Amino acid sequence: MMEFVKEVKIPIGAWVEALVNWILDNLQPLLDAISAAIGAVSTTLEDFLLWLHPFVLAALLIAIGLWRVNWKFAVFVAVSMFLIMGMNLWEETVSTMALVVSAAFVALVVGFPVGVAMAKNDTIEAVVRPILDFMQTMPPFVYLIPAAMFFGLGKVPGTIATVIFAMPPAVRLTNLGIRQVSKENVEAGLAFGCTDRQLLTKVQLPLALPSIMAGVNQTIMLALSMVVIASMIGAGGLGNVVLTGIQRLNVGLGFEGGLGVVIVAILLDRLTQSIGQVGHGEGLVAKVRRLLGGRQPAAEDEQEAKTSRAA
Repeated sequence: MMEFVKEVKIPIGAWVEALVNWILDNLQPLLDAISAAIGAVSTTLEDFLLWLHPFVLAALLIAIGLWRVNWKFAVFVAVSMFLIMGMNLWEETVSTMALVVSAAFVALVVGFPVGVAMAKNDTIEAVVRPILDFMQTMPPFVYLIPAAMFFGLGKVPGTIATVIFAMPPAVRLTNLGIRQVSKENVEAGLAFGCTDRQLLTKVQLPLALPSIMAGVNQTIMLALSMVVIASMIGAGGLGNVVLTGIQRLNVGLGFEGGLGVVIVAILLDRLTQSIGQVGHGEGLVAKVRRLLGGRQPAAEDEQEAKTSRAA
């Protein structure tokens, strides 16, 4: 029996290799177009962030942190920027941030419509769900092989591999958020004469925003987890610093690169979590005035006034 099992071999590897060769021979213009589009997004964003003076970009991040979160997080951003500059990892950090943001942007542009289609059609969901399972369970190192074969080495294949690895949460949570909108809200929208498009944009998407933003957050976190792996095919950034530390057994260098990745992860995580949350709609100028003047938020002022009137 064992001899029979050894003799039987399903040549899946040969079939996959034949498929890859066919794609390389027949779909090269499509691959070039994909590479040019993704390369334009990632390169433009990275060039713009590197063009900004480090102090200007740091000030912008601090202001955004103050506006979207609170003053404590703004202080954390300031300390983090100082630490990154002190470790001489500014360019690597900006490169990593540009790769993660551009990969997350492409993943959302592709994944969001797929998630909406899954929510609207059970057949599409039944077809796409196994594909998402496959994408999430495949070891991330495997994505480097076709990315390098189809697109060569550099930032573009690293971004593409990151997009494929990080896309599933955006699709799943968009689908889940829309499906979890209560039937009462949908029926109310239909009763007021909403078309399918109006029902989606004015009822379902606003109510599904917390779930959708959770998908965005998870997409960014998965993209960051791919940074070090993507550096093996020339993506650069902080992943290259960590990889160099591993190759040289340099614990200090590897720790500095890992610390930079952690800082970027915390910044993007807190900022994406703040989007769509109640209580973060106060303008930046108003927030600065309130902090300098020691005033409490407008919502707290209104609540205090109501309490006083009730008393």
